[in-house]
Amino acid sequence: MTRLVVGLGNPGPEYEWTRHNIGFHVLDRLVRHEGLLFRSARELEGYSGPKAFQVARSFDPDALYLKPETFMNRSGEVVAPVARYAGVEPSDILLVYDDLDLPLGQLRIRPHGGAGGQRGMSSTIEALGTDRFPRLRIGIGRPRTDAARHVLERFTDKEMPDAEISVVEAGEAILDWLKSGDLDACMARYHSRWNQGS
Repeated sequence: MTRLVVGLGNPGPEYEWTRHNIGFHVLDRLVRHEGLLFRSARELEGYSGPKAFQVARSFDPDALYLKPETFMNRSGEVVAPVARYAGVEPSDILLVYDDLDLPLGQLRIRPHGGAGGQRGMSSTIEALGTDRFPRLRIGIGRPRTDAARHVLERFTDKEMPDAEISVVEAGEAILDWLKSGDLDACMARYHSRWNQGS
């Protein structure tokens, strides 16, 4: 059974290591770790929907890794068509994205829920017609300025180690879910580790 992992972010080098793009960085590292490469949507055989994304494919575990290139607030425009193309049910779609309500570096997995003000999530929920899909939220810390500016700021040198650790740990949790398919066990295993000392 194919699963779909979606990292949310904004396309273009000017957004590298901005807080909003941490979902992209999780997928970039995970795909490299698995010895895969991102390819253009045009190389996805038999797919005829919107092509503003990059995709990588693995067969063990059976998964598609998707980075929408529509800008954050239109992410659902490619997530839903790719899910339909791959025959993936919402319960087998995992969205990976930033959350300013979590402290920097803290991670949370949830089986479903609302968008919490995150526009990429809002777009995806609308396009799929449901919020009943898993998500992995990565803390980027509360804004010192307004939220819109905060999410587009780069991590500071002091913050980068925590951001990089969260990227690695998120990748481990995603692989665990892809291989086992057991979100509850994954949540129990990783939440206990992430909450140590907090």
